[in-house]
Amino acid sequence: QVQLVESGGGLVQPGGSLTLSCAVSGYVSRIYTLGWYRQAPGKERELVASVDSHGNKNYGELVKGRFNISKDTSKRTVDLQMNSLEIEDTAVYCCNAYLPGAQYWGQGTQVTVSS
Repeated sequence: QVQLVESGGGLVQPGGSLTLSCAVSGYVSRIYTLGWYRQAPGKERELVASVDSHGNKNYGELVKGRFNISKDTSKRTVDLQMNSLEIEDTAVYCCNAYLPGAQYWGQGTQVTVSS
C-alpha cells in the first residue's frame, strides 16, 4: 500500500507560480514512478510530469519549459513547481505512484488560474 497526500493548490493569477507537494508513505521502496496528473472539467486526465526511480523526468507537452518536477527521497515528497501559469492550467491535480502491478492516487488538489 502507498498513501499520497497532496497540498499547495489554490488560486493564482495568470503568469504566476505555484508549487504543489505530495507526501508519500507506505511501500515507498517499491515505487517505480511518481507523477502528477491533472483533469480539467470536461477533459480527460492527462500526464503533467513524472519522475522514475532513476531520476528520469517526463513532461506533458503543454507544460514543458514551465513546470518542474522534483522528488526528495529523505522527505518522501514529490513537488511540482509550476511557473508562467495559464488559465488553461486550471484543473484538479493528482499525485500518482506506479509500482509493478499497481498504482495509487492521491485525493487531488484544485489549481485555479484566474484574474
